[in-house]
Amino acid sequence: MTLSELYLTLLIGGTVLLASIAAARAAHRIGLPSLLLFLAVGVIAGEDGLGLEFDDAQLAQALGTAALAVILVEGGLTTQWSDVRRLLAPAGVLATAGVAVSVAVTAAGAHWLLGMDWHLALLLGAIVSSTDAAAVFAVLRALPLPQKVTALVEAESGFNDAPTIILVLVFSTTTATADLPGPAPLLGNLLYQLAVGGALGVLIGRLGAAALRHIALPATGLYPLATVGFGIIAFAAAGAVNASGIIAAYLSGLVLGNAKLPHRAATRSFAEGVGWLAQIGLFVMLGLLVDPSELPSAILPALVVGLVLLLAARPVSVLACLLPFRIPWREQAFISWAGLRGAVPIVLTTFPIVADVTNARDVLNIVFVLVALFTLIQGPTLPTVARHLGLARPDALREIQVETAPLDVLDADLLTVAIPKGSRLHGVAVFELRLPPPTVVTLIVREGTTLVPDRDTVLRADDELLLITTPQTREATERRLRAIGRRGKLARWLGEHGAPEAEPATPARTE
Repeated sequence: MTLSELYLTLLIGGTVLLASIAAARAAHRIGLPSLLLFLAVGVIAGEDGLGLEFDDAQLAQALGTAALAVILVEGGLTTQWSDVRRLLAPAGVLATAGVAVSVAVTAAGAHWLLGMDWHLALLLGAIVSSTDAAAVFAVLRALPLPQKVTALVEAESGFNDAPTIILVLVFSTTTATADLPGPAPLLGNLLYQLAVGGALGVLIGRLGAAALRHIALPATGLYPLATVGFGIIAFAAAGAVNASGIIAAYLSGLVLGNAKLPHRAATRSFAEGVGWLAQIGLFVMLGLLVDPSELPSAILPALVVGLVLLLAARPVSVLACLLPFRIPWREQAFISWAGLRGAVPIVLTTFPIVADVTNARDVLNIVFVLVALFTLIQGPTLPTVARHLGLARPDALREIQVETAPLDVLDADLLTVAIPKGSRLHGVAVFELRLPPPTVVTLIVREGTTLVPDRDTVLRADDELLLITTPQTREATERRLRAIGRRGKLARWLGEHGAPEAEPATPARTE
């Protein structure tokens, strides 16, 4: 590549990136999932649009898998363990048995309604059977939902890629249903991938957390890089032993994101930026991969398969898997509707293309149209569905965010606290915080100016506080701040002690 070609490539890449960012802003303003406009940017930039050619399914598979790893690391880093730990059992059942039920029902619909042979129908059912982590993280976190509902769908989307990939690989490497392995080998492979991938993710996450707690890096920006790096190592290590790198990436991010590490807010911000970059690159690349002239013929099959998936396969799998856990029917209905499809199904279509499966390009077109159409149907309607089911929580209390930075020489920690609107820290005087000694509030940033508080200074919403504490009292300080943020200055007498796993004090409002 010559220098001029490099400049041209960078110019095109930067332009596509900025166009995608503008598309994300436009999608947010009009209430559409941004992934649709990212796909549109790729289609417009493709050979039928601006002429950018890209038809390498194997490269798309490699880059897409790497992008999914980054997205899942970011998803784990920004997920609260206290929100998902009680939901591991239902999420695990949805991610395994739910996938199997969804594949069977979707494949039956494609076979009987579209006349597909069983092998191709099962392949298509496997490709579209899992909820998509990128779509779920991007859409559900913007909605005022009960944390239990959001966390369950997020955990399912983080876990169900491994079973789906196993099924897609099996159906892509066989030529007929008679050649498929029996249930015992499939179950053994699934258990191995989940167990080994999960163990490696947790182990590397814990090793990374221990290293980052005890090693003082020379620059703040190195902490986020190191944290994401451990997640990528977990993904690669699991893949090297033929286990699930996707599970390893998500769980390592979950462990690191919930460890008491320095610069947690900076790490989460960096991870979100990297996650957005991975999403943009992934969806634009997948938009480039399709040929728009072939899409019209895929509209009818995509509608049929999508309706079977949305109205039959997903509800049946949710009902069958969640019934033993006594989850209310309203939440089950929303979880069923929130089974979003996105990048993962389109990435999975590259597997049969690379394996040279007959009609694999037709499957790509069907899946692409299905994702675009049903994201357009499901994404914008999620707030309305949540409201009608009585799950919307417009008055949900936002937790304060506490950031830690090590002061190695003083053997002290610097805490930064941002007081959000609605927090009960508003109106509390500094002396009423009753922070554990020797913790002190050293500075307040208010409306762009700074002030040194005294004991009678009253805190306000949107204030940013700087506190100095010791490693021994840091946890007690954070718990006290959380407690007052939830219940006010009388938090302790009201039974609130600031535990990280506590439910928000504000009750849900139903309409």
